[in-house]
Amino acid sequence: MPQTLTARRLLTSVGSIEYPVITLTSDGLIEDISSDPSIQSQDTLSSPFLDIHTHGCAHHDAMEGTPTAFAAINRFLATKGVGRYLPTTVTAPVDQTLRSLEGIADAIESPATPGLATPIGIHLEGPFISHAKRGVHPPAEIQPPSIELFDRFHAAARGHIRLITIAPETPGALDLIQHCVSLGIRVSLGHSNASKPETLPAIDIGATSATHTFNAMRPLDHREPGILGTVLDDNRLFAELICDGIHVMPELVRLWLKAKGEARAILVTDSMSATGMPDGTYSLGNLIVQVAHETCLLVEDGVPTRTLAGSVLTMDRAVANLQRFTGAALSTALHLAAHNPAALLDLPNPLAPGQPASFNRFSPEGHLTAVMLLGRETSVPSIP
Repeated sequence: MPQTLTARRLLTSVGSIEYPVITLTSDGLIEDISSDPSIQSQDTLSSPFLDIHTHGCAHHDAMEGTPTAFAAINRFLATKGVGRYLPTTVTAPVDQTLRSLEGIADAIESPATPGLATPIGIHLEGPFISHAKRGVHPPAEIQPPSIELFDRFHAAARGHIRLITIAPETPGALDLIQHCVSLGIRVSLGHSNASKPETLPAIDIGATSATHTFNAMRPLDHREPGILGTVLDDNRLFAELICDGIHVMPELVRLWLKAKGEARAILVTDSMSATGMPDGTYSLGNLIVQVAHETCLLVEDGVPTRTLAGSVLTMDRAVANLQRFTGAALSTALHLAAHNPAALLDLPNPLAPGQPASFNRFSPEGHLTAVMLLGRETSVPSIP
């Protein structure tokens, strides 16, 4: 039977529809979107979240590249309002990366399942990064930017790399950035110790984003803005941020939002396999990570270091945190979690007649209460 969804407002990429009435076909497509001021609901509907930077969750890492791993990841992300995502790699031996990319491509090419999150492309984070700002990426596996090596990765991924993180100051980086741009791949600047003069040429030739702003970046200096100052100042760039209050303090979340504005800021999780799991020891690619009190620390020689290794953040919490840290409206937070990532990847508007019905529903208090993906509702944990 056809279904009807109603709410106080429907947030879209270009504004809002007040008192929406959304009619769905019996096979889960949007048939019509109209408005009826007599609607009594006070809820908000929006597009599901799009996480362009996630390594995994539910005790599975995207680099496992197996159907079992992606079944668990897709199921968990759906419960947090994520409809689409980019499985994200971490620097590893070349042969292992090639195998992982093949497995991730298999997951992307598998038929999407209603009610579950869908991987739509790959974010290649590493190996073309700076040793000085490598974070947890293993130094022995970091590679100089190479078109030849990238093309091997792209072939293994069967063309599904949609986003790549590159340190612009490394020799060969500009050639690789130009090559990726020519293939339609979005380039994100990150894990970088670049100065401003080393960053600007990368933007001039087509880099369009920044990877987890503030983290694994040259610190801001009032005489040499470096990559961080350039990212915050240059309106050509989108800028990711991990809004967990651990990777970036609330004061700097506010600075980031003021600098990038609602049009260019993007919320990401950088989540790892421990997301949704109890405290303990987990993996991030080949790395061992100790998780305690929502903080993920790299383990070396059996001892936790002070180096952050991903997060256990979920997108619904990132949206809530942004509102709490900055005073931003729910509409702003949802724009950063759904519409800006889609704009970066140049994805079409999914809220249109003939498209699969995918929506997040929020209570008047701003809590995620229901998720519909590809025409099927999925279970959302109750608010504690």
